[in-house]
Amino acid sequence: MRCPFCRHDDSRVVDSRETNDGDAIRRRRSCGECGRRFTTVEEMSLAVVKRSGVTEPFSRAKIVSGVRKACQGRPVEEDDLALLAQRVEETIRASGTAEVPADEVGLAILEPLRELDEVAYLRFASVYRSFESLADFEAEITALRASHSASHIQLQNT
Repeated sequence: MRCPFCRHDDSRVVDSRETNDGDAIRRRRSCGECGRRFTTVEEMSLAVVKRSGVTEPFSRAKIVSGVRKACQGRPVEEDDLALLAQRVEETIRASGTAEVPADEVGLAILEPLRELDEVAYLRFASVYRSFESLADFEAEITALRASHSASHIQLQNT
């Protein structure tokens, strides 16, 4: 890392700490030439590759905005949307890749949204998965009911 004071190419790390949310690492460095100290912050960049091939930075705000539309008129709080966006980002970051296709972001939204509000989930899934008929909705509702039955049976067996 180049020293911002004397422009020397060599510095050593004196201390490293994660930031509060764990998305970045703060490093305290010392220049080997002039001896002055400075701080650097390293962040893992995360980009979304859209269907058109355009790459843009991942945005929790965009997740919240899209899911908010599906939740319109539903008993869902802003804090719930923020937590959902955080879960989606954590899921995406866990993949370990710096660039992720937009489709994977949509898939990462579906499960937490289903857990949050099933009506909002159906609204979002109908757009994301391009439902074209009533049969598409019926199939998704059937899958939701099967999921409820399976979790109900698991609860009875414990």
